Amino acid sequence: MLRRTSAEEIRRELASRIISGDLAPGEALDETSLAGEFAVSRTPVREALRLLAASGLVDQRPHAKTLVAKPEPETLAGMFEVMGYLEALCAGLCAVMMLPAERDALDALHQEMAGIVRDGDATRYAEANDAFHAAIYEGAHNAYLNEITRSTRQRLQPFRRAQFGALGRLAKSHREHSAVVDAILQADRDAAEAAMRKHIAIVETAYQQLTRR
Repeated sequence: MLRRTSAEEIRRELASRIISGDLAPGEALDETSLAGEFAVSRTPVREALRLLAASGLVDQRPHAKTLVAKPEPETLAGMFEVMGYLEALCAGLCAVMMLPAERDALDALHQEMAGIVRDGDATRYAEANDAFHAAIYEGAHNAYLNEITRSTRQRLQPFRRAQFGALGRLAKSHREHSAVVDAILQADRDAAEAAMRKHIAIVETAYQQLTRR
């Protein structure tokens, strides 16, 4: 007997597609089509979409199509502002809290990303970039900060990933990471916070420039 796909599994798959950019902001999600794709009734699909709406990845309105979330510019700017402060706090705490092995791992990952930049592989860089930022969240050694930073990042992920389509953005991103890593390795909390806040602000600007083309 075939195992039935659960609402949570459908939610995870759709969330993955949204975060990776396979489902673009503003794209409609049709319950009937999704039910056919996952070989289930519309009930688990409806529940999966409700869960996605609760996390902010989709917009649901009564008697209207469910759409991949596309925040208004002012809302998106506010989200990036909060993200900047959260990630800056994480980076600052890393400068004083990271264990030697964690610092070495972060530096090694950063060096590895230099090769990805030389190859011009935007997909691999986006994946390594996720790991880079995750290492900084973990390195702050604050479970609650880690949780809320990851949650906010998930909301912004489709917009953060889009920036890597801009010409020369991989190399610029890596240079911005260098400033963050150097400050963390030197245990300079203020410099780490400033470098990370600047990095997130540039990410927002890169996304805005890309979408205005």
